[in-house]
Amino acid sequence: MNGIWGPFDRCPVDSAAMLAVDGVSSDPACIANSSPNGSIKLGNSTQTTGATNLQLGATINDATGAFSLVTPAGGALVSEPVNVEGGLLGLMCPSDIPLVTAICDGLVGSPLNSVTAVVEPAGAPSNFDRAAALRLGRPIITLPVKVHLVNPILGPNCYIGTDGNPIVLRPENTTQPSIAAAIGDLDGTPNPSGALARLTGTSTQGDDSFAVPGATGCGLLGVLNTAVNQQQGLPSPAGNNNLVLNNASSAVISEGAQGPVTGQQFSDGWHSAVLP
Repeated sequence: MNGIWGPFDRCPVDSAAMLAVDGVSSDPACIANSSPNGSIKLGNSTQTTGATNLQLGATINDATGAFSLVTPAGGALVSEPVNVEGGLLGLMCPSDIPLVTAICDGLVGSPLNSVTAVVEPAGAPSNFDRAAALRLGRPIITLPVKVHLVNPILGPNCYIGTDGNPIVLRPENTTQPSIAAAIGDLDGTPNPSGALARLTGTSTQGDDSFAVPGATGCGLLGVLNTAVNQQQGLPSPAGNNNLVLNNASSAVISEGAQGPVTGQQFSDGWHSAVLP
């Protein structure tokens, strides 16, 4: 993406809600949050996280400043799969369940021990607070997620959290963010007299307020759920879990002082900013 559009390559600018914006009573906006790495503690286990990228569209009510969020068709959150430390042996072994003990004995030195974890959306994000993204210690957004545990023995549907019972994250800045502003034309080219403005806050973000449900769908008919939950200390109450996002960047682009910008103009500008 060209210029100040850089972080917003998945923004749903062609959604009906965003195209309908008139630029007077409401404004179009794109939101992006990215982090290259971090860590997450779920129950007894702490794992490193890979790169995460959250993107949303929004309409802003000019009278109230409230954001109405629009989720991209492919989901708001994209995260890099990571290898689970210790693999399946660390995830559910040892166990006092005979079937699981037999599986554990066969996993030593086996390629079947490898497990990857992928954080996936478990519903639409909500409660975005632009001011919180630029200050310390206030939840920026409410983000329901689930963790997909991928391994042939666990089967295709082994999750910690579900759409109906997700892990609900409310990340906030845990260090004072550095703030940067940029102004540009509709195609993203930097221009101090341009129609668009982008604000970006960069800091460490985190959350220790969330609860974690038990694992479901692990093994045939869920036969391995109990082993995973016993070894990992799941379900785990709020206060026993923690998320850290290193070098997290929260950015919002919307109409600047040279507005108004309609939803159609915003969309046209975004498309003109797509680089070959």
